[in-house]
Amino acid sequence: MTTPAPTTGAVTGTHLVLVRHAVTAQTGPILSGRTPGIDLSDTGREQATAVGGRLASLPIAAVYASPIERTTQTAQAIADHHGLPVRRLDGVLEADYGEWTGQKIADLAATDLWKVVQRTPSRVVFPGGEAMAAMQARMVGALEAVVADHPGDLVVVVSHADPIKAAIAHFTGLHLDHFQRIVVSPASVTAFAFTPHGVSLLKCNDTGSVDDLLLPTPPAESAAAPDTAPDTSAASGSDGPHA
Repeated sequence: MTTPAPTTGAVTGTHLVLVRHAVTAQTGPILSGRTPGIDLSDTGREQATAVGGRLASLPIAAVYASPIERTTQTAQAIADHHGLPVRRLDGVLEADYGEWTGQKIADLAATDLWKVVQRTPSRVVFPGGEAMAAMQARMVGALEAVVADHPGDLVVVVSHADPIKAAIAHFTGLHLDHFQRIVVSPASVTAFAFTPHGVSLLKCNDTGSVDDLLLPTPPAESAAAPDTAPDTSAASGSDGPHA
């Protein structure tokens, strides 16, 4: 889903680009949570390289990441294109799943708590871990602080699926109990514009081009006389406009 960025005039405010980390060998079957020492898989490294290339043309001012391997490695693949360091951002760390950490998703899906996670996550507190509502609050607080520190910049933050989904829900006015309706794929891009008028969702779970996030430049003044239109007769044989 993409909302076109403005095409004329100066942009005020900050563009915040959220990237989910690329995959590891555990992505999918295991709830890795905050387990240390889990690197990107071969496929994940390919995904990280690809998302770094996709974002290479953007005027990125800073790259932040959750402080575990799969996020910092994904962030490094983005930062390398811009000669930037990866800045640690604890507030965008994965949810603390407590006793669920490291368990098989198939086993967790058979529990009563799993049903609550899917239907009313705002009520969930993971055993020995974090409340989903607390995770959302710290994620949003960390992102708001980044935006405040980078007025007018384009900033990348690499995080995890649930925190990014929680942020999308918050900034679009969706209750946390509906955040499971949002999909955030590995190495996908979600982008917001923070302006004096509010927050706009520009992209969500996007894996395509990000050229529309380039800051627009004012249109050049035409050298033609006001009553002179360009000759388009040479293009009359065109096969039509291309999207």
